[in-house]
Amino acid sequence: MNRFPRLFRHLAGVCLIVLSGAAAADDEARQRARELLEHLDVGRYTDAVALFAPALAEALPAERLHVFWASLPALYGPRLQRGAASDEPFGSGYKVRIPLHHEQTTLLAEIGINARRQVASLLLQPQMRPPQLEKNERFAESALEIPLAQGSLPATLTRPAGPGPFPGVVLVHGSGPHDRDEQIGGNRPFRDLAHGLAAHGIAVLRYDKRSRLRPADYAGDFSIDDETTDDAVAALKLLAEQPAIGPLFVFGHSQGAMLAPRIAGRAGSVAGAILWAAPARPLATALVEQLGRIAAMDGSVSADEKRLIDDIAAGLADIRAGVNPPRAEAPLQLPAAYWRSLEAVAAVAEAKQAGIPLLLLHGGRDYQVTDADWQAWRAAFADDPRATLRHYPALNHIGVAGEAPSRPEEYLQAGRVDRALIDDAAAWIRERAGR
Repeated sequence: MNRFPRLFRHLAGVCLIVLSGAAAADDEARQRARELLEHLDVGRYTDAVALFAPALAEALPAERLHVFWASLPALYGPRLQRGAASDEPFGSGYKVRIPLHHEQTTLLAEIGINARRQVASLLLQPQMRPPQLEKNERFAESALEIPLAQGSLPATLTRPAGPGPFPGVVLVHGSGPHDRDEQIGGNRPFRDLAHGLAAHGIAVLRYDKRSRLRPADYAGDFSIDDETTDDAVAALKLLAEQPAIGPLFVFGHSQGAMLAPRIAGRAGSVAGAILWAAPARPLATALVEQLGRIAAMDGSVSADEKRLIDDIAAGLADIRAGVNPPRAEAPLQLPAAYWRSLEAVAAVAEAKQAGIPLLLLHGGRDYQVTDADWQAWRAAFADDPRATLRHYPALNHIGVAGEAPSRPEEYLQAGRVDRALIDDAAAWIRERAGR
């Protein structure tokens, strides 16, 4: 029974949002959302699924819902109480938000109710907490806002002690609605990177991803550039405006690493890019492979798991063939335009065309971006004088060392990004910055 939490945790890291049409009067929408949560809290999962719209019921049957909901206390501590409901018009109806207070954090339940008073979408997100700004003898942190065409993104600048000038780095997240620390379980890899690089005299800017702060921005069609590239370019522009910081570098992780050469090219005046755990192959293809590996980790693949993976693979194949499914029926409820923009990213070719120094980092225990991707990068750049390649056999996808094969459950255990990876990245940056 431990297989479904693995798939759900993985899909939660990939999905930006789960959206569909919503419904009826606001009081009725709130009551339906409360009814759903009451069923879940007492274990009436079949009754909960009976409230679902057909597409959600197919994607999230009672057995999966049971395992997913029952896993929340292990992830976030025991449930304490439920907060007051609020709602807003969304699509043809309403999105209801209800805080779920757990011992370790508060989850915000976003529940879409459609015109038939059915639950059409369900998304749980940890609520944002004010960032803790640190100051010590090595560095000091300050809060900044990254200006966008509409609104801004909150960010933290970690600046080394002293007058500078300092090389500057912007950290770019992997897929999913990440905070500025790229927190997963008890791990905060971007916080580790920021503090570790600052101790080497390198300024670091990290920010909350827009898909985490304002998922409604992605209610219509959008592309990978809308989700990641454009905001990272805006972050580089802001960092360039800070006094005594430069030259600038992009440090991307996973999906952010895949896009780092594109980000550097569009920003201009970037001295180099670091690609950490970068997919070399199309990300949609890698997703299906990842889900298959996760499902097989307990020694077998259930019929439900196989159907879920096959449905995603078939949906992606349809999109490649030119089909434009309704969003509620698209893989992971992400629009066809998004999947096509991902397919159009030729990571290796874009890195070749970037014409800037590259540092490629990869962990040997990474089950998400695997050795097949690493070998593709090696084949492309092993003899390229612009590129430096570093492989760390003991590290997983988020840079934590271990001995056993990495599994999704490992991310729930608190760890730190390995010091060797941070030191190597710092030395590479400083050398290219002439420090």
